[in-house]
Amino acid sequence: MLAIGLYNTYDPKRIHEAHLRAIARAAPVAYAFNFHLVLIGFPFEGDSKEIAEEVAKNTTIGEGGKYLIELAKSGKFHAIDFPRKGFPPQFGEVIATTSKPSEDKVIKTIDVAKMALSGKSFLLVIGLGRHGLPKEMFKVARYHLDITDGMGVSLETCTAIGIIPAKIATLMEALKWMRGSKRYYRWY
Repeated sequence: MLAIGLYNTYDPKRIHEAHLRAIARAAPVAYAFNFHLVLIGFPFEGDSKEIAEEVAKNTTIGEGGKYLIELAKSGKFHAIDFPRKGFPPQFGEVIATTSKPSEDKVIKTIDVAKMALSGKSFLLVIGLGRHGLPKEMFKVARYHLDITDGMGVSLETCTAIGIIPAKIATLMEALKWMRGSKRYYRWY
């Protein structure tokens, strides 16, 4: 399982327009690239389907929340509290997304794709808000991923929400194609 995790750094007590926009923008991306969508520390009440319906009625993004509802129906939309003792194990290894990964925790995008193809699950956590992920998330995460693979380019949140799953899914498809091909190109 691959999952995009949106970590709420705006306001843990009430929902803001920024929350709704980020969720509505992430849902079609998760749906298109077969990722789960996990909300972390959002102040919603109810189960995933109720949350999806609430967000959908407040947005025109993603065909009025259609993809968020589809994710919820298929069991690929989750809302969890801030992790106090770690993340639920069903999400797999936690990867903090950052333009400044720690040298001892850095992972390349191609390695995420390879491990995902071998059946490993990952939760790629993206911080919402101008400060990104809190410091404790970098400690909790087993890996740190710079989606620009060492260039250290800081991406705007919605750009990151789109490019992270797109790049991983593209690399996975390329690796599958190369395995099935008689010629094996070492481009990575």
